[in-house]
Amino acid sequence: MDIIETIKEQIEKNPVLLYMKGSPNAPQCGFSARATQAVMGCGEKFAYVDILQNPEIRTNLPKYANWPTFPQLWVDGELVGGSDIILEMFEKGELQPLIKQAVEKAGA
Repeated sequence: MDIIETIKEQIEKNPVLLYMKGSPNAPQCGFSARATQAVMGCGEKFAYVDILQNPEIRTNLPKYANWPTFPQLWVDGELVGGSDIILEMFEKGELQPLIKQAVEKAGA
């Protein structure tokens, strides 16, 4: 399977997916740390991919997503955005229902 197919499959199979540097318990950059805190603050399980351990994804995802930076949050197959957007949505109370709906929909 080529890397774009792998990325598509990851996005399709996970209702909430965070591409980040490191892991939620050990983020490797400040932007990933802040994004993780916001997503975890929504209280739902989510998947993540450590792009530092997956250089092919790190190289190809920005082209696929048309989004140059990490972290990247995908909810229900759609790119939500990066760290600033994630935090802004969390602070406005917009991220929590978006993530909750995606998780409920996937569980149905």
